[in-house]
Amino acid sequence: MSALPARRALLLAAALGLSACALPPRAPDTAGQPYWNGRLALQIDGDKPQSFSAGFELRGAPQAGELSLYSPLGATLAQLRWAPGKAELQADGQRRQYPSIDALTEEATGTALPLPALFAWLDGKPAEVPGWQADLSRIADGRLSARRSQPLPTAELRIVLQQP
Repeated sequence: MSALPARRALLLAAALGLSACALPPRAPDTAGQPYWNGRLALQIDGDKPQSFSAGFELRGAPQAGELSLYSPLGATLAQLRWAPGKAELQADGQRRQYPSIDALTEEATGTALPLPALFAWLDGKPAEVPGWQADLSRIADGRLSARRSQPLPTAELRIVLQQP
């Protein structure tokens, strides 16, 4: 599997967590875990600018969870799963293991993503992450954006949550 699709998948995971304040649509899944879904877009600036968008479903918590990414036609692009001491990426018919979610996000996106902060933001709780600034002013409308200024390259994540 090439690093670009994996990187895009992780960026999408980060995007999912960039919500806060007015608590957008969130319902427990059948196992009683928090659940969010919608669309996300990620743009990475740098020597070779990249952009990506996908549908997503996020379940679980920073300690253990799953992020699924979908094409506009509903095909599964990637599934990311993590638990203490383990992280897994399944895409393009291949499954890869990583020692941590940080290692997984680094491989998948080209940069580490603030997963614990993302879950906090989605839960409406502020969380500061060095280099990241989240704009939660439209979270009541199910919209979130976050921008990373440091370390380079800069990145912008936009999320639109599906309304019930």
